Amino acid sequence: MKKRILVVSSANIDFVQNVKRMPSGGETVIEKGGYSYVPGGKGANSALAFARLGADTVFCTKVGRDDNAKKLKGLYSAEGIDTRFICEDREAPTGLASIIVEEDGQNRIIVYPGANGFLNENDVEEAFTCYPDGVFVQLEIPDNAVIAAARFAREKSIPFFVDAGPARQGFPLEELRGVEILSPNETECEILTGIKPDSVQNCLKAAIRLATVTEAKYVVIKLGRRGSFIYDGKYYNIIPAHKVTVADTTAAGDVFTAALSYAYLQKGEILEATRFATLAGAICVSRPGASTSIPTLKEIKAFAKSIKEAK
Repeated sequence: MKKRILVVSSANIDFVQNVKRMPSGGETVIEKGGYSYVPGGKGANSALAFARLGADTVFCTKVGRDDNAKKLKGLYSAEGIDTRFICEDREAPTGLASIIVEEDGQNRIIVYPGANGFLNENDVEEAFTCYPDGVFVQLEIPDNAVIAAARFAREKSIPFFVDAGPARQGFPLEELRGVEILSPNETECEILTGIKPDSVQNCLKAAIRLATVTEAKYVVIKLGRRGSFIYDGKYYNIIPAHKVTVADTTAAGDVFTAALSYAYLQKGEILEATRFATLAGAICVSRPGASTSIPTLKEIKAFAKSIKEAK
């Protein structure tokens, strides 16, 4: 039986620009890499990932009353995502992310939240009427919406998962107490703890701090090419990344944490879930774009098989 996942997070239209290099202040650079407008937003990326993995996916977000919103809803419906709890704001436009992708695949992102900034506790409470088996939250929405999702999940004894991006100083981490898996990337980890996870020792210090404040069952720090660091309250493990040619890192963290949460809900085994998420993340970074880079369950299984056969 499919697990029902409620994703409470953001939806954007991404303006993606491919560049050879960033211009200096006051400099104009003529580029030939091209640009495009594609569906994005951390929540939408994760919801699409859940849907492509086979989960019964419900998306709670807020968009404007504009053409971008219509385009996004159409895409989500086509992917099999339940859009009943996508709310519309009367005045704010649908969120926009400006994404600059450099030749080595690294990206720089500027987000204009738009309607995402008005998702509220009432919207979240209504979405819980879908009776989810798990709740997935990110920080690209207002604090009160994040905290409400965590509280409702805790009150109903529903496992909830937090992708701690984009992290911001001052966020009340204690409001996430009881989170099943808390997963920041390197930058987010440093923002939330003041500790740069540039060594095993520092990863452990940061994970302990996060686990202490949130009472997280597991902390999984995403370390990019270095893999991921898992802490369960007593012990730690490191799962190495797969070596692939990086095309674009956009959405990689969203896909990783969604795949991690999906696999964990299936069997409750954190190491196995993290290995699965590592496969999904590797496929994602090898492709350009956000929604266009998200793999299906079939693709992940095929990739895992190819790695096994290559050994």
